Amino acid sequence: MCKCKIGKFFLKLFGILFAANAVLFVVFFFDLDGKLLFNVVEPFLKKHYDNMKRKDVLNMPYDTDKFPKYKYDEK
Repeated sequence: MCKCKIGKFFLKLFGILFAANAVLFVVFFFDLDGKLLFNVVEPFLKKHYDNMKRKDVLNMPYDTDKFPKYKYDEK
């Protein structure tokens, strides 16, 4: 009786692992994760980041007589 329970357990475990492998293969074969990212996540991120306020670097003053010092401290 004990062997029968163990056999049923391993059969169910094998069935679950086979089903999970089949689902992962379908996701890989049809590139469903990439399609999800391209069609759902990317438009959301574009909408979010395109509407962010940024400072306009073209309107910043540009002083031609002020240069940073590029000399290193020589010891």
